[in-house]
Amino acid sequence: MNIIEIENLTYSYPAAKSPILKDISLQVEEGDFLAVVGNNGCGKSTFCKTLNGLIPHFITGDFEGKVMVGGLNTQESDVGTLACKAGYVYQDFENQIVRPTVLDDASYACLNYAMEDYRERGLEALSLCGLQNREEDYIWQLSGGQTHLLALAGAVSLRPDILILDEPIAQLDPGHADKIYGVLKDLNEKQGKTIIVIEHHTEYIADYCKHVMLMKDGKIVWKLPTDEALRRVDELKECNIFPPQVTIAAHRMKTEGRLPQEQPLPTTVREGKEAFQALKYKASSASKRSEGGQSEPVVSFRDVSIAYRSVKGDDRMVFDRLNLEIRRGEKIALIGSNGAGKSTLMKLMVGLLKPSEGDIILDGENIRKKKTENLSQKVSLVYQNPEEMFIKDSIKADISYAMQVRHVENYQERTQKLLERFRLTELQERDGRLLSGGQMRRASLAIGIALNPGILLLDEPTANLDIATRKEIMQTLSDMKDITETVMIATHDMQLVCEWAERILVLNQGKVVADGTRDEIFGNQAVVETVGIRPPEIFSMGQALNEKALCYTVDEFMQSFVEA
Repeated sequence: MNIIEIENLTYSYPAAKSPILKDISLQVEEGDFLAVVGNNGCGKSTFCKTLNGLIPHFITGDFEGKVMVGGLNTQESDVGTLACKAGYVYQDFENQIVRPTVLDDASYACLNYAMEDYRERGLEALSLCGLQNREEDYIWQLSGGQTHLLALAGAVSLRPDILILDEPIAQLDPGHADKIYGVLKDLNEKQGKTIIVIEHHTEYIADYCKHVMLMKDGKIVWKLPTDEALRRVDELKECNIFPPQVTIAAHRMKTEGRLPQEQPLPTTVREGKEAFQALKYKASSASKRSEGGQSEPVVSFRDVSIAYRSVKGDDRMVFDRLNLEIRRGEKIALIGSNGAGKSTLMKLMVGLLKPSEGDIILDGENIRKKKTENLSQKVSLVYQNPEEMFIKDSIKADISYAMQVRHVENYQERTQKLLERFRLTELQERDGRLLSGGQMRRASLAIGIALNPGILLLDEPTANLDIATRKEIMQTLSDMKDITETVMIATHDMQLVCEWAERILVLNQGKVVADGTRDEIFGNQAVVETVGIRPPEIFSMGQALNEKALCYTVDEFMQSFVEA
């Protein structure tokens, strides 16, 4: 039975020159777990907003065609009615949290609908989403992953047959990402919910989804069973989607004649063990820390403690007598679960937060009493949400602002050079908040280095980006080696960690539990299990074939496993 039926859907945003959705026809069966994929700007989010009536009722525009959801025509049904058929969890899910406590928020939608059993529905939704026993907690006591689950519980409480999630794990650590998809699997298999996710992480698609729908230029190219879809390597890459690393490695080996042509491409590590079983492991040299690790300290944390005040319960201690040294010239990745203290560490370095105890020494000076604006020429922080970096009505004005107010000589000339370096010249008069994800990231980087800081801090620079845009940002980071001496990145993107970082710091419950190269971190199973780090899939593939293998990229895997 089809729970969604779409006929000849075409939609244009107001004043748009051309439609964003073009003559779409689709059927989705009840109980499906469908991944919607495509490059940034292809219409994925717009398409999903037609399923719960936000388009055309809330977001106006030119709407043609017919969309039937759970037997209701979305043009003839209001948004409130459709919310009980198709629940939606947005990419910026924090905006869906509207009440102060967990149960209050989970049951709020039902209360708003004047349902007498609103409390029972909220409790049921929290149980289904793995948040039982957190009912009376304040929402700010939750981690990022738990907050996402709460947003999901708010949608589940209305008991819709369909749940739609836009980039459900984009801002989450691997442990919380696994939890989210585990909950979605249970909702799909045990509760019979039809799940639709917009997703870039193809390894999760391979493990959890039943079908994949590819969108390109506002059209549906195809909808196929997951295995068949992910094996279309060349077609996916043309749309800036990268299949699982296991699949890419097997595809390259087939192309080189190293695997039988008739052998199906694996899409998971489990399938890869069979596909690669005839290959032999050839040891490669271990990675070493850069010589920059022997240079002088540029930042020192000395017995630093800081806690966040809590309305309910004890203050939450983030760091308790933290000691750490950052050396000049290092390229550092800061990893750990949501709430481990990564963003707090960076805010302490730029003076946005002050420690309750201890000292932070920057270039030999204690920064405790220094104003934030006086530190900005030495250390700069680029926020996780790049739109927070934009305060003017054009990128050009945003980049030049910090230099202009500090009376930097030739700031106009430097602004133009930065625009050119980050490929923003043609966009310089555009409002930064209206750019694509990749453009916003490039613009925020340009703003971050405008004052030539010796230390650059980046908070989740590749979050919410498709694979192609992530690679573009990674290339930009590599190109910046001659601009800023010391760079620290807080990230959940393990591929970025493995390809870029020379030193990895692992935070867990406010402590540095590991500090070393990628081999020292990912080769330490105790650290991986304790912190919940998920290494790149190709690393897991290598380990499954030979526990001595330490392969972080497809190229390294190809070099390490050869014909017997």
